Amino acid sequence: MFFCILFNYTTLRNTKDVLVVTAPGAGAEVLPFLKTLDLPMAILFTMAYTAMANRLTSDMLFYACLLPFIAFFGVFGFFVYPNKEVLHPTEFCNRLAETLGPRFHAPLALLRTWTFSAFYLVAEMWGSIVVSLLFWGLANSVMTVDEAATFYPLFGMGANLSLIVAGGVTGYLSQLRASLPPGVDGWGVALQGLMGLVVVNGVLISVLHWGMQKWVVPKVQAQRAALAAAGKGGAPKAKKPKAKMSMMESFKFLASSPYIRDMATMVVSFGVALQLVEVTWKAKLKTAYPDPSDYSAFMGKFSEVVGVVTLVMMLLGRFVIKKFGWGVAALATPTVILGTAVIFLALVMTGNVFAGPLAAMGTTPLMAAVVVGSLQNVFSRASKYSLFDPCKEMAYIPLDDEIKSKGKAAVDVVGNLLGKSGGAVLQQTAIFTFGSLAASTPYLGIGLAVTILNWIRAVISLEKQFYALRDHQEAARQQQQQQQQQGAADHVAGERGSSGSGEGGSGAALKPNPA
Repeated sequence: MFFCILFNYTTLRNTKDVLVVTAPGAGAEVLPFLKTLDLPMAILFTMAYTAMANRLTSDMLFYACLLPFIAFFGVFGFFVYPNKEVLHPTEFCNRLAETLGPRFHAPLALLRTWTFSAFYLVAEMWGSIVVSLLFWGLANSVMTVDEAATFYPLFGMGANLSLIVAGGVTGYLSQLRASLPPGVDGWGVALQGLMGLVVVNGVLISVLHWGMQKWVVPKVQAQRAALAAAGKGGAPKAKKPKAKMSMMESFKFLASSPYIRDMATMVVSFGVALQLVEVTWKAKLKTAYPDPSDYSAFMGKFSEVVGVVTLVMMLLGRFVIKKFGWGVAALATPTVILGTAVIFLALVMTGNVFAGPLAAMGTTPLMAAVVVGSLQNVFSRASKYSLFDPCKEMAYIPLDDEIKSKGKAAVDVVGNLLGKSGGAVLQQTAIFTFGSLAASTPYLGIGLAVTILNWIRAVISLEKQFYALRDHQEAARQQQQQQQQQGAADHVAGERGSSGSGEGGSGAALKPNPA
């Protein structure tokens, strides 16, 4: 089930970018504006989910959330996309563009290709709803802690395997254009194939969920009830409810805790840095691969490489943390992003300077920027999964339970919101100010440098606090052990003294008095 869900996730992630970036009259400049719509979409879904949760059983709630996704992607591939020319208000947007001017090119593109924009937003929600909410909710309900320790690492391996397979399938379908008759929309055929696979996987996910609800879940519930009735481990302990904080409460908590504030800075900085580089890279990708089939084929290969590199780095991640410590491992991700981003942005802004040497190497500044940008994205994502995420979770360990719970809630709220939308807002502001994404790239590069340097500062600060807390805990633990050992020694000495007194008294009583 997890493989099918993540296969769809990778396929949809690649497809949404192809549709929006390569659409006539659109481009990578549209992406920041779409990113800012994620929050209202999430709020609307949360309201709908809460209403359904109060009326439906857990298994029916699963289908109620999953099936609309599958229906949407099926209808889009086989009805909406073939009729896009009829559905898109191209002439109306052309007249608006003449009135508003080039600064409003990106916002108008949302309306010009509104069906593609809708696809992008729904595809974005697949990860947060189907992966995070539905699958992990089901997994956590049927697994014990011991089982989770065994199976969850396998889920990580399966996730990267799905990246490789989905990337290969996307690349294969996108290259079918060469075998099609003239006049046939090759990308349209590939899109229908991809959406057909998404629908088939959706049906398979539903069948697997039905089977688990029919055979697996009742057995797990019966086993737990039997163990509780037999007194083996007793009834399950009530879990302490996870702290949930509003945005204002999160900011107040961050202001009061330098430790948690540094953690939030790391999370926000990663989201902003990735967004600032990724959009410029996708703009170069469109220039290099203007045809959607070629763009999609490239993204398929890109997904394959991300999966392979992430698998290797996940195996090396534990060694890096164990050998070099938390600080070096936590600094690896911002260092990788900064180093590769500097080279990428240098090629973007001053590519003609390197045209001669690059021509001697058989390439162009554009293709060099595409390759370096691809490597930048590959290693950024791989270092996040293999080093950034483990280091972030390790940083919670020395905290007491209350700060750990509230801190995680604050980082989740602020980090997810500002990380996703912060970079998008910066890009929107730059596009409106300077007129285009290309003109704003130097200023976005300055923003990227400031973001990563602040990230590095937060890591250095957090490293000192992390080891100080860990050493304090270790000293307290050793002191407690010494006190326990001393108490045990005093107890043994007391028992020996009591035993010796008793033996002496008995001997005196039995000793005969001298005459």
